[in-house]
Amino acid sequence: MQPRRDTRCLARDLSGLARGEQTGPREHSKDQGFSDFARTWFDHYVKANNKFSEQRAKEAILRLSLIPFFGNIRLGEITPHQLEQYKAKLIAQGISGKTIRNRLTVLHKCLSCAYEWLELRGSPPRTRWPRCPPSKTDYLSPDECELLVKHADGIVREMTITTLRTGMRQGEIKGLQWSSIDWETRVIAVRHSYCDIRKILDTPKSNKERYIPIDGNIIEMLHARKQASGFVFLDDKRPFNSPRLNLRLAKTCQRAGLRKITWHALRHTFASHLATRGVPLNVVQTLLGHASIMTTMRYAHVAPSTLRSAIEMLNPRYGINGNVGQPVVNRWIEDQTNWHPRDEKLAA
Repeated sequence: MQPRRDTRCLARDLSGLARGEQTGPREHSKDQGFSDFARTWFDHYVKANNKFSEQRAKEAILRLSLIPFFGNIRLGEITPHQLEQYKAKLIAQGISGKTIRNRLTVLHKCLSCAYEWLELRGSPPRTRWPRCPPSKTDYLSPDECELLVKHADGIVREMTITTLRTGMRQGEIKGLQWSSIDWETRVIAVRHSYCDIRKILDTPKSNKERYIPIDGNIIEMLHARKQASGFVFLDDKRPFNSPRLNLRLAKTCQRAGLRKITWHALRHTFASHLATRGVPLNVVQTLLGHASIMTTMRYAHVAPSTLRSAIEMLNPRYGINGNVGQPVVNRWIEDQTNWHPRDEKLAA
């Protein structure tokens, strides 16, 4: 049996690994406790398969939540009941369903690797996802967009306009380079996302390059200060860091008399306006770079007229005369606009 290791020491190891520091190799043992194996899993699996931003998130979940709860319980002795106890504790603390799901996902993956690598008997324990109410998607109306742009200044104004017209994520906007703009075809190639912590270019969230058409106004605005190479948007010769950019946005909202919004709300605004104008959600998905259409479905609620038009195009009406079937149609539309991927039961 492996000697017990102090949880705080292990947490320091995980923090070091998340920063790119290396530690000595560790032996696999079927008698390993959870905290011991968590460090091995982070070093051998998370660092090899996840981007730096994902590594940081998983390191925090392990260090602040999973290791303190499961400690040195032997891997093969962790039961579904203990997972339910862990979930119940988080719910009692008022932690949101989405955050609980994120933590359970890390836990399930860690345990799955333990059972596979150590050839433990049986299957890793599982628990059901907690119910998750649909999250509210904040976005601006067209009039609010006009106000925001009017009161923005300098480079932040150009970044705001570009985000509202492309839906790019904050990291993608900060990482946009002149070489990624095709001036002839008027297309932006989203190839990178800028990471504040390591000050490097990483891949976009979906790990896939995508292409976004831009209109003549954006082309003219950007072409006015076109450079041969380098980043498009700079703050004192460096890419913006998130706190500074968010502060500039907050001050712009204050000047415009608008509620405080996040930069991501500009991306939501782009998507919501497309859905409102009847753009199919699979097209919105492609422009946003969502890996799953389930993520894009959050914008279905802003386009009930589009859903209604789709249903009313059905012909013949299969024996339904006049408006007899309209309540059924209305109920179906209501169900779709309230749909949320919370019905998924178990972690993958």
